[in-house]
Amino acid sequence: MAPQTTSSTPDWPKVRLHVVTGKGGTGKSTVAASLALALASHGKNVLLCEVEGRQGIARMFDVDPLPYAERPIARGLRREDERPPGVVHALHIDPESALLEYLAMYYKLGRAGKALDRFGVIEFATTIAPGVRDVLLTGKVFEAVQRNSRNKNAIEYDAVVLDAPPTGRIGQFLNVSGELAGLAKVGPIKNQSDTMMTLFRSPRTAIHLVTVLEEMPVQETHDGIVELRAAGLPVGGVVVNSVRPRDIGDDDLARARAGTLDREALAADLKAGGVEASDVLLDGLLLQAHDHAERRDLEDGQRALVADFGVPVYELPRLAGGVDLGGLYDLAATLRDQGMA
Repeated sequence: MAPQTTSSTPDWPKVRLHVVTGKGGTGKSTVAASLALALASHGKNVLLCEVEGRQGIARMFDVDPLPYAERPIARGLRREDERPPGVVHALHIDPESALLEYLAMYYKLGRAGKALDRFGVIEFATTIAPGVRDVLLTGKVFEAVQRNSRNKNAIEYDAVVLDAPPTGRIGQFLNVSGELAGLAKVGPIKNQSDTMMTLFRSPRTAIHLVTVLEEMPVQETHDGIVELRAAGLPVGGVVVNSVRPRDIGDDDLARARAGTLDREALAADLKAGGVEASDVLLDGLLLQAHDHAERRDLEDGQRALVADFGVPVYELPRLAGGVDLGGLYDLAATLRDQGMA
């Protein structure tokens, strides 16, 4: 069964950093954007970050490609009490810009840092050691959550939503201290990674996993939860995306799956609607009904597996017309109604 709606109290009131991951193709970027809009509906200022270089946020919100700078891109859902919603800002994080900012903030290397960039030192530093790259990417997210005096005039956010790498890499991406263990045992990068881990392993962080009701994504979601828990990282909820409408009763589904639907009754319904019920049309409709019933049966089996993961589960409907900005707001409303935000 689909999740029931909850009270107005959200499930994650203490969380400042929402990390959204999922197997490729499950719609994790869509869920991250919808979650940001839902959080902003409570009057919160929210930062939506991406780190994979695809400019997915710009495409979803139909804005120009994002620079390495925080930009307002939308307002949250309007509230029934007419209080103004918060603002969603967006940030496209790339490791080279993050390293330049890191050098400027912590070592006062303004022009010198740019000179290093011209000589290719930045590219070398961020490609020779993947662990360093992840520290820089996650370091910027950490800074947005833990704003301090080093970043003057910066916006203080009530929540940060990270559109993170896929499930297969999320443990490595967030467990930056462990990934750097063999590379940097001392020094500022090691100290920064250790400090970030105090946030990533705290109740202020929740790592949400996105799946669809198919065997491989559900299995990868389960494996991701096991990996995150083994690393001491806080698992949030599971968002089941692209759920098919449940507008056919269980009895009719059972008959469709068994091939015992009433052919004459179907022909009479078509005729009543002004459609000529030819044998070819009836055969095609009955075949589609059988395939749909089989698919629903498989999905129900995967839904039962997800329910046993021991975490809150949220469901988002499949949008027939695809996901545009209006669709993001619809999904945001669903997440809010189900208590995720």
